[in-house]
Amino acid sequence: MSLLELKGVSIRFGGVQAVKDVDFHADLGEIVGVIGPNGAGKTTLFNIVTGFYTPDEGSMVFDGANISGLKPNALTRLGMARTFQSVRLFNAMTVLENAMVGQHTRTKTGLTGALIKGKATLEEEAMITAKAQEALGFFGQRLLPRQNQLASSMAYADRRRLEIARAMATEPKLLLLDEPAAGMNPAEKEQLIEQVGRLRDEKGYSIVLIEHDMPVIKSVSDRVVALDHGIKIAEGTYDQVASNQQVIEAYLGKAGDDARGDMDDEVST
Repeated sequence: MSLLELKGVSIRFGGVQAVKDVDFHADLGEIVGVIGPNGAGKTTLFNIVTGFYTPDEGSMVFDGANISGLKPNALTRLGMARTFQSVRLFNAMTVLENAMVGQHTRTKTGLTGALIKGKATLEEEAMITAKAQEALGFFGQRLLPRQNQLASSMAYADRRRLEIARAMATEPKLLLLDEPAAGMNPAEKEQLIEQVGRLRDEKGYSIVLIEHDMPVIKSVSDRVVALDHGIKIAEGTYDQVASNQQVIEAYLGKAGDDARGDMDDEVST
């Protein structure tokens, strides 16, 4: 059963066709990898799905609801959360406070309640704190023991983890992860692979991830979608997509029997 379904989605920026007539779906409990060379339209597609851009054409349905034209906060309330290609944290806030921000669409206390600090406000603050700590705790000792540190003081890989924790705190059904392994060393990538699998298996999230590191895509994806110049050029298992001649040429600009063997090394650099 599809949780997210796009049909014929297109968007143009001036004279540039950034995404063209893309059909895409993510099923319940599925991990979908999205690949493509730089400029393929991957992040633009994420921006369309998450309400940062409104498509010129096409339809989008999430959990049975038409989401075309909805803003990011409305999509978060429906159960969609994302991370970004470049880490976007509140550096002057603590690790815990950053995770608590994920609850912003789930709270009811307004300005008056925040000033008065009545019983309902205090109970809601305790609930928000517990949700944030639960999300931080998913990453073991990497985040929760450091919850009172400033986000700016965290190591890069932990900042990536914190951004995922903040997304988890929104109580999502679908997580969209934009290059979560970027900048990580091999050991950190191995941990990420294990954690993405747990996000699906233990938390029940459906996941769509953009990633340039092909070993990560190969390890976690149930299905892979390849884009090039805003067009979907292949879809299937990792092996099916990695052996697709259009995908090989999009990455390497060449054909030949050895091209697929070169692809993992080329894309993970």
